[in-house]
Amino acid sequence: MFGGKGIYCDGLIVGVDVRGEIMLKADAVSAPDFEAAGAKRWTDAGGRPVNMPYWTIPDSAVDDPDELAAWTRKAYEAALRTRK
Repeated sequence: MFGGKGIYCDGLIVGVDVRGEIMLKADAVSAPDFEAAGAKRWTDAGGRPVNMPYWTIPDSAVDDPDELAAWTRKAYEAALRTRK
């Protein structure tokens, strides 16, 4: 589907592993938080933005398990809001 691996919680996709990078799901509610934290939206191999709702993990959360858990929770909440 997207050339990577999906990361699921309770049957909902909350993240992806694309080209060795974990990206978390965001939506209209949470994407501004990801952007404000310095996260980058998914890009294609040429660096162009892709219309997919996944963002990199903010740098401040990479080595902080509590902060990473908070961002992952945001991804799960986005998945809940966007489920079909």
